[in-house]
Amino acid sequence: MMAGYTPMIQQYLSVKADYMDAFLFFRLGDFYEMFFEDAIKASKELEITLTSREGGSEDRIPMCGIPYHSAPQYIEQLIERGYKVAICEQTEDPKQAKGVVRREVVQLITPGTMMEGKGLHEKENNYIASITDFDDGTFGFAYSDLSTGETKVTMFSSGFDEVLNEVSLLGAKEMVIPSTFKEEWQQRMKERSIMAFSFEDDNTGKSEYHHLLEDINQDKFCETISRLFNYLYRTQKRSLDHLQKVSTYQTHHYMKIDYFSKRNLELTETIRSKGKKGSLLWLLDETQTAMGGRLLKQWVDRPLVNEQEIIDRQSLVETLITAYFEREELREKLKEVYDLERLAGRVAFGNVNARDLIQLKRSLMQIPYIKDLLTKLSSEEAMTLSDRLDTCGEIVDLLDSAVIENPPLSIKDGNIIKDGYHTELDQFRDATRNGKTWIAQLEKQEREKTGIKSLKIGYNRVFGYYIEVTKANLHLLRDGQYERKQTLTNAERFITPDLKEKEALILQAEEKSIELEYELFTTLREHVKEFIPRLQALAKSISELDVLQCFATVSEARHYVKPTFSKERKMVIKDGRHPVVEKVMNAQEYVPNDCFMDVDREMFLITGPNMSGKSTYMRQIALTAILAQIGCYVPASEADLPIFDQVFTRIGAADDLISGQSTFMVEMLEAKNAIVHATQNSLILFDEIGRGTSTYDGMALAQAMIEYIHNRIGAKTLFSTHYHELTVLEESLLKLKNIHVSAIEQNGKVVFLHKIKEGAADKSYGIHVAELAELPEELISRANEILTSFEQKESVHISSPTNKEPQKQVDSDAQLSFFDEPMTVKEKTSNFKEKHVLDKVKSLDILDMTPMQALNTLYELHKKLRAN
Repeated sequence: MMAGYTPMIQQYLSVKADYMDAFLFFRLGDFYEMFFEDAIKASKELEITLTSREGGSEDRIPMCGIPYHSAPQYIEQLIERGYKVAICEQTEDPKQAKGVVRREVVQLITPGTMMEGKGLHEKENNYIASITDFDDGTFGFAYSDLSTGETKVTMFSSGFDEVLNEVSLLGAKEMVIPSTFKEEWQQRMKERSIMAFSFEDDNTGKSEYHHLLEDINQDKFCETISRLFNYLYRTQKRSLDHLQKVSTYQTHHYMKIDYFSKRNLELTETIRSKGKKGSLLWLLDETQTAMGGRLLKQWVDRPLVNEQEIIDRQSLVETLITAYFEREELREKLKEVYDLERLAGRVAFGNVNARDLIQLKRSLMQIPYIKDLLTKLSSEEAMTLSDRLDTCGEIVDLLDSAVIENPPLSIKDGNIIKDGYHTELDQFRDATRNGKTWIAQLEKQEREKTGIKSLKIGYNRVFGYYIEVTKANLHLLRDGQYERKQTLTNAERFITPDLKEKEALILQAEEKSIELEYELFTTLREHVKEFIPRLQALAKSISELDVLQCFATVSEARHYVKPTFSKERKMVIKDGRHPVVEKVMNAQEYVPNDCFMDVDREMFLITGPNMSGKSTYMRQIALTAILAQIGCYVPASEADLPIFDQVFTRIGAADDLISGQSTFMVEMLEAKNAIVHATQNSLILFDEIGRGTSTYDGMALAQAMIEYIHNRIGAKTLFSTHYHELTVLEESLLKLKNIHVSAIEQNGKVVFLHKIKEGAADKSYGIHVAELAELPEELISRANEILTSFEQKESVHISSPTNKEPQKQVDSDAQLSFFDEPMTVKEKTSNFKEKHVLDKVKSLDILDMTPMQALNTLYELHKKLRAN
């Protein structure tokens, strides 16, 4: 196939064969060119002109290209859309090449390996992850942020759903998997917005990174992380000295918040806008550094379950709250600290510039001041953190002596290194400066000698230095005074032997000076690389300090209180508020509410009108628990909380169109996830379970779930509903209590008080809410008529405003009433008045069934009886 193409196109096709899933940026002079399908696709994605060229075959081949200096912006566009880009550079001097210049791919840029650019958000990690499925059904899961060097690994033994949840929570941009990985699993990850998949079958440990696995002593962990490392080393083709030692983690060491619950609680982004604004992270983020912003998100995603670790965070938050002036000064110093984590990555990658190093120096110059401020706080926690801050004084001294304060962006054009840093460089500079002084003096002398005031000495790269005289003044020159070099429209350019001699000295000195400066800079960069582990340790400490001052700042500004933790499974929240809603309301008064639960009050059944605040109340309980367990203060006047191992929510309704699941199916799957995995130490929030099906189906499922959670799990549970029939369960389920959100009617209008009170609500006010939504008056009036009819008649039919024949009436006595009284299954059968019905029920072996099985059996019988 290649025989018909030119040698250069053959070379292109040979390289492209190894990168079929990527755009190949093929370097030709000052351009990156793309050919064939890459060119067609890139021209559409990047909106650049598609052309063609002779390739040696009979037909012209498609081609498009971009200037090499503009490549970063085009690469970012492709990466943001989930593509990969292979950078193929000339690796041979064209002057020395025999035939086609040798070219090789020097880096593969993918969504998970971005090191710089607008696509790399400063307060978000850019994770790449790998999964290894083992024959025994377990899964190894590893992830790394190449821009910071963070790398972690864990194992899962409960099936792929557990892995999928971790993938979703992490927000990885790219997944590295074996080629045998199931298509079904890949599809499910695509549904969770994984941007790119890459295949790596080599999971054997290599010497290049063996030192990073020193603390890993399990073969499965090593195989899992080796798959990821092999992919990174193979595709990046350069030093990855900034990769940190691999650490293991266990998800049960943190509060588990599944993907659905994280979304429903809007922890890091809102459901509607998919943006940060309006989320808990948005509320909390008063961090001053990019590193602190990333760590804050990690803490929100993974609240602690170890009480002592929580208390350790609380202690420094408390200290910072009481030291207002020191905290404000600390915030100002933190603003001056550069992103040390990502800087270390760029140093290792070799793409750091002189401005980055000046930023590093200025950042490190803040550390002594920060250490001094922590010492002034006079607390044990502050002193411990101060001791961990490494000032890295050697780097500061080195950079201060070597690099000028305002260097250029390019590292190849000189003017980076300070005078006095290197003797030979100073000599070259002196020669250059003296030569230019000589030329300036020569220009002055020649003007005086010739009497031509407009005479000037200029320079260009083609002719070097020259003397330029306008044609109007040529008559003032003596014959043979200068050697003619170039004729212009309005002037003549000349040279002299002395000028050419001085030119050689100047240009030689300049060229050598620039070359030497580049060598000195790369040596300096390599020296800074030796400090990467110390810089990363410093970055970790600064990040923690930044997040804790952030907690203190938010807690003081919003009047939060320090929570305590109950060992008796008691939850006391006085004057609790929803932190985000409270902030959004601004000057409006937020109505606080209490929550008291203990071993005798494990479950709340919440009733009340729509729009009254049931969902807000439920969410604020969960957010209060999460805030407490990340070490922050909480929005209340008093809070004594259990430490929850998991939080589950089923709030809101939305179809999952990608996977083809209805609202009701999504609801059932989320409910199942909670019921299957919750423990006695979990928190469950269920909002309006059963709305997506018929009334009887919905009530049956809701009651069965309540009974199951109450009798089998014992988790702290808030269950809101419009099925008022369920409120009688308080009489039979000892740990269930009815509460409601109060509302009153004034002049026929409903007024929501947003206040939680004991007991069940007396009505739902649904029509009032419809009226507030400004539905047509005729419709509202008709709804009130129908409601009155329903409330007054024991036997009802669907009434109609037309003269059509009414539908068949349903005898209410013949209906199964599961909810009128909190009776046992045996007692419920006595509700059937007709003997043949009673006999059928008695013949069923249901007395030993679970509540769900019994309800399903009775409901199936109920449908058959009504059909007859």
